[in-house]
Amino acid sequence: MRMAMAQLNPIVGDIAGNAARIITAIEEARRRGADLLITPELALIGYPPRDLLLKPIVLAQMEQSLEQIARESRGIAALVGYVQKNPASVGRPFYNAAALVKDGAVLHRGYKSLLPTYDVFDESRYFEPGPRVEITPLGGEKLGLSICEDLWNDEQVVGRRLYHFNPVEALAGAGAGVLINISASPFELGKNDFRRRLITHQARRWRIPIVYVNQVGANDELIFDGNSAAVDARGNLLAQARDFQEDLVVFDLPPRPTGLSEPPPASRPEPRRAMASLHAALLLGLSDYARKCGFQTAVLGLSGGIDSAVVAALAAEALGAGNVVGVALPSRYSSDHSLRDARLLAEALGIHFHVVPIEAVHQAMEATLAGLFAGAAPGLAEENMQARIRGAILMALSNKFGHLLLTTGNKSEIATGYCTLYGDMCGGLAVLSDVPKTMVYRLARFINDRVRAAGRGAPIPDGSLTKPPSAELRPDQKDQDTLPPYDVLDAILQRYVEEEKSVWNIIDEGFDSRIVGRVARLVDLNEYKRKQMPPGLKVTSRAFGYGRRMPIAQKYDPAAMARRPPA
Repeated sequence: MRMAMAQLNPIVGDIAGNAARIITAIEEARRRGADLLITPELALIGYPPRDLLLKPIVLAQMEQSLEQIARESRGIAALVGYVQKNPASVGRPFYNAAALVKDGAVLHRGYKSLLPTYDVFDESRYFEPGPRVEITPLGGEKLGLSICEDLWNDEQVVGRRLYHFNPVEALAGAGAGVLINISASPFELGKNDFRRRLITHQARRWRIPIVYVNQVGANDELIFDGNSAAVDARGNLLAQARDFQEDLVVFDLPPRPTGLSEPPPASRPEPRRAMASLHAALLLGLSDYARKCGFQTAVLGLSGGIDSAVVAALAAEALGAGNVVGVALPSRYSSDHSLRDARLLAEALGIHFHVVPIEAVHQAMEATLAGLFAGAAPGLAEENMQARIRGAILMALSNKFGHLLLTTGNKSEIATGYCTLYGDMCGGLAVLSDVPKTMVYRLARFINDRVRAAGRGAPIPDGSLTKPPSAELRPDQKDQDTLPPYDVLDAILQRYVEEEKSVWNIIDEGFDSRIVGRVARLVDLNEYKRKQMPPGLKVTSRAFGYGRRMPIAQKYDPAAMARRPPA
């Protein structure tokens, strides 16, 4: 059987547009001689649709579009991810489904069995588990259909079975000749390597070829890297789609000994890793968020620091330099080198650049509040006033010209509350909100090295890379006046936030007990700030946002106990 993996980038809710993308893929796959085209999970509505599913007309529109796709599937079958109404009077109202269509008819409808409810997933809010798994015959082949999570219940790789039922085992036991898994698996650093190990292991364990088709693109905070792949029953790679872009890959299963097969393995694209994958993910997340929300231009504050420099470089590449506006907003505490580095960055990137001093506004606000502040020592309120002035100016530019305001704060700052509500947290997208400070520096060097390799000058100035980080809200201020060194801070945050380790576990790893207790307390105290920040792009296993649901009004103190609790 000749198969086509249609790695698509749907827009959530754009049912007609997504149907058109699927039909275009069908036409191309048919032209290339494919017997079956496979689309990602929920390709017809986009993943995740969330409460769009609660609009009654949405399901009718999907069914109508599915019929249109079926009519266009002349001489070729197509497996389409969509949402199916649950006709039963008991249970959740929908199924996460896949329809096999051909020559104007729906040949089979299959349903997702395992519904994730961890991290960013909330499928039990909408979907009923599929009542059974079935083998679907097509062209002499026995297809075992599964959807995303159905593939992940393998205790030998994942470490723990989350569900009692294993759909892959059931399909293999029922005699499936090939397992097809349609997926919407979000990106995170290192995940594709793990995903590949899982697919390879499952193929070898059950002695069955696996075709895995993943969504690509970004929807809100989630980025999907694609990396669709097919392996044979021994786990050998048969076909590989590109990462971070749409692709249509046609291959034979099993390979035919003719000249019709796809290029040899040496020409298959190699998935990006480490900083290259992070860079590609952030570019895709930023460009898709802007495009799908209707923004053509972006604005951001340029402080001369590393965070705003990296965001500006990403924006220039993702949106085009002519569509990015950088604004320096110096105050009485801003250093000369900060303004110089901001200007050098803007010139190197070729973006628009403006300098808007805030001193007059700052003095006016201080004068306005002088009577109310009389007798109180200067402190955070006076410092944050500057950040809020900057936020108001940037928001005004966004409102006036329709720019998307990009927030530049990193994960380390957001974790500890080292950021100002309605100030530097203003914006429509927090590009680096899941990138720790130490990783921001690595990403900056990667960007510079990548540009140099292309024969151009590095855009991020040395000053932004080498000077001590500072918010510059008071004389000679440094981040490390308030926070631990970033290498120490990020190591603790990795353990406390992403790995959910206790303060005792972290102290046992050799970290100073006072620093660990203070960092943990800062994380827990600043939940209210994070609830009000713009959506951010998820690139790690545990991002602030939709997937981390902590209460605001709570009194958990991780270091309150005088003694270590028993194991």
